[in-house]
Amino acid sequence: MTYKIKTPEGIIIPRSDNQKDYLQQIGENCLTFGVGPAGTGKTFLAVAIGVELLMRQFNEHTKKGSVKRMIITRPAVEAGENLGFLPGDMTEKVDPYMRPIFDALNDTLGPMKAEQFFEESIIEVAPIAFMRGRTLKDAVIILDEAQNTTRAQMKMFLTRIGNNTKTIVNGDMSQIDLKGGREVSGLVQAVRILPSLDNIGITRFTEDDVVRHPVVKAIIRAYVEDERTDQ
Repeated sequence: MTYKIKTPEGIIIPRSDNQKDYLQQIGENCLTFGVGPAGTGKTFLAVAIGVELLMRQFNEHTKKGSVKRMIITRPAVEAGENLGFLPGDMTEKVDPYMRPIFDALNDTLGPMKAEQFFEESIIEVAPIAFMRGRTLKDAVIILDEAQNTTRAQMKMFLTRIGNNTKTIVNGDMSQIDLKGGREVSGLVQAVRILPSLDNIGITRFTEDDVVRHPVVKAIIRAYVEDERTDQ
């Protein structure tokens, strides 16, 4: 398999074995889970692959296997999935939750092209609550920060999958922010019951895959060790 991702802003190459496995799982499966700590490249690589597949539709030589749109969602846990009280239009309401996605799109697609695709609804971003009732086809669908979905939200999201889709679900199960601690994370349940099914893959990232500043890797290891001590 080729591990290079071609985007308008350049070629992206995975920087760890798990990143290579992640790209392979996405290439081979309809649904892929990427789980592990922050800074391991899950979101960035998912967006980059989405951009590559999206751009293929504009090239006659690569049109096969392309998609017509990219749909990116994440749970707006801090606002209780009710964004109505926040000022501004919908884009301004969800911006704080989607900022990492916007940054990845600008880095891989370029700010002008990204803005054009938003205006033409080729790329769509929305809280997960807005996915209900839809059937999503001919698309790359990315669910980010999936550890903060409830079990009902995850089931609802996964049953939106239509024909010719690549669905990517990312999350860090050490950073679950669901209120009260009573609700089981939808990501925890999904990675427990689904990866044995056909056409579903999973990559488990570790602190060794962190590609941010070296201090981030050290911080994650310190927290992991502290949690082991507590147990």
